[in-house]
Amino acid sequence: MASSVLVPVREYLQTTYRPDRDYIDGELKERNVGEQPHAHLQGIISGIFREKPTIWGVRALPEQRIQVSPQRYRIPDICVIRSTDPKDPIIGFAPLLCVEILSTDDSLGELQERVNDYAGMGVKDIWAIDPWKRLGYQASKQGFTQPSDGILRVVGTPIEVSLAGIFTELDES
Repeated sequence: MASSVLVPVREYLQTTYRPDRDYIDGELKERNVGEQPHAHLQGIISGIFREKPTIWGVRALPEQRIQVSPQRYRIPDICVIRSTDPKDPIIGFAPLLCVEILSTDDSLGELQERVNDYAGMGVKDIWAIDPWKRLGYQASKQGFTQPSDGILRVVGTPIEVSLAGIFTELDES
């Protein structure tokens, strides 16, 4: 649900929202969060990146604000940056990876606007994962593609995540 009153960007940046919200051209946009499969999968994926920080040279940041353009801020479920990237409070550069986990009310069509924002700022790898349908996608401005081998990758890195592996962990834990 969007607010009907436009909020100045400065006010957005100085306010704590619970849960945090996207900021799109002056409007606050609520994000679908709070369901256990979504939260659990977010923890599983974050954990995979935390297990290999030196091997992969990355940091996984759940629910990190990203400035995708001067008047747009997005909060991906997980943002992955290089360990050498700046530790700024708000990310203003293209992360290595943005991960979006679908909630029951989300659709790929609705998610496309978020994907376009990430891609527009230069994010090369965007994953969309549906814990309800047990599907994962590489996302881009052209749409959503399921990896033929069931492995999500970050191009130019050794990062590979097995969809079967994360869904098995989701089912077993």
